[in-house]
Amino acid sequence: MTPTATAAVPVIAIHGGAGTLSRAHISPEQERAYHAALHAVLLAGQAVLAHGGSALDAVCAAVQALEDCPLFNAGHGAVFTADGTHELDAAVMDGATLAAGAVAGVARVRNPVLAARAVLQHGQHVLMVGEGAERLARGAGLAMVEPGYFSTDARRAQLQAAQASAAGAVLDHDGAAALAAGRGTPPLHEGRKMGTVGAVALDAQGRLAAATSTGGLTNKRPGRVGDSPLIGAGTYADGRTAAVSCTGHGESFIRVAAAHDVCARMAYGGLPLAAAADAVVHDALPAIGGSGGLIAVDRHGNVCLPFNTEGMYRGLVRAGQAPETFIYR
Repeated sequence: MTPTATAAVPVIAIHGGAGTLSRAHISPEQERAYHAALHAVLLAGQAVLAHGGSALDAVCAAVQALEDCPLFNAGHGAVFTADGTHELDAAVMDGATLAAGAVAGVARVRNPVLAARAVLQHGQHVLMVGEGAERLARGAGLAMVEPGYFSTDARRAQLQAAQASAAGAVLDHDGAAALAAGRGTPPLHEGRKMGTVGAVALDAQGRLAAATSTGGLTNKRPGRVGDSPLIGAGTYADGRTAAVSCTGHGESFIRVAAAHDVCARMAYGGLPLAAAADAVVHDALPAIGGSGGLIAVDRHGNVCLPFNTEGMYRGLVRAGQAPETFIYR
């Protein structure tokens, strides 16, 4: 499975969730805060690659930083379930070996992406859930926290708004805006956003990797698992084609096996990365009412960041260059 490319130019791309509030409802200060956060995460990932770290090292470092930032729906600042609890999911995949690890429904692991990597390194299983996943993480020496660590006042307010409106589970900024419209009030503050986070990278040895982490949907049923920890749905990496991390309405991404579909269209149909990713995001997902986006990098270092929502928090940086971050088209 080792790619044939040599002397690759390292690159890392990240996302902080698809579906943004409209330009009319985001202040310059809020916009600057998100750009600054994405910029800092990209620099962290770039530093790993610059010092010879693997693509897997880089995506884990980037997603760990995103989990530690309360602006994003992963780790500290994760959204609440309908019961007022947190259930976090994450996955990582090494495209060079097709090794993968994932966790779902964890509530005491400070950085779920590191727990997913611990599952990968342990090697016996691919996906572990709940208490068993937490026991493995604890045995791996990972930082453990009380469930309250993940809570923020903004997320609790978002849960209360969703339950008051009887809106069910709510996705990203589009859902937040819809909630607000139903109340006849301005959209929820940008700081109350939801959004899966993820990273994809190509290292100097030509290796690809992907990582994804999420708190899920606000007001979701306890026990619900989305696409993020499911290898092939929300996360996938294959050294022959590409590394992919998805964000959006997880049930739709599961139904079309979105992340794997990008790689399959490249491997079996001969499509270039951009065409394969666009076909999934703009054709396969909308055909079943799915909204969201993805980030992907192929074995040649091409990067694609498509989405079918108004915006997606995203960015990329190549070796020796300055980070680029985006919110809208």
